[in-house]
Amino acid sequence: MSLHDELKARVTAAIKGGDPMTRDTLRTVLGEAQAEAVRRKVEVTDEVVLGVVRKTVTGLKETIPLAKNAGRDVTQREAELVLLESLLPKAWDQDAIAAALASLRDELRAAKNEGQAMGVAMKALKAQGATTSPDDVKAVVAAVRA
Repeated sequence: MSLHDELKARVTAAIKGGDPMTRDTLRTVLGEAQAEAVRRKVEVTDEVVLGVVRKTVTGLKETIPLAKNAGRDVTQREAELVLLESLLPKAWDQDAIAAALASLRDELRAAKNEGQAMGVAMKALKAQGATTSPDDVKAVVAAVRA
């Protein structure tokens, strides 16, 4: 089942369960994903949906502290943030990244500079479908090259 279909099912469950926050948040994501797909002239894919979720999470992370500083209640926004973050794939930690790059130690050490080593690492991680933080990859690459 695609993420788009899963979210539709969760909206239906939220309607039946009387959960307006989940219903409205997921409907907004689905609507934005549909609009983005139309703009790109593509079908609504998991990539499009995840892009919308990431964009929304970034926006919430920026606005929640501002709203708190202004003395506004951010309980609803924080709940939306938790819901949306649960939809994102979990990023690999440094141990998982190191294990995935273990077979490339010699190639990483032989790279002319850190940028080239990062390129080798990112290419290998992308081929494995890894979701990583660039800072974590950089730390692992630096440790291997040290």
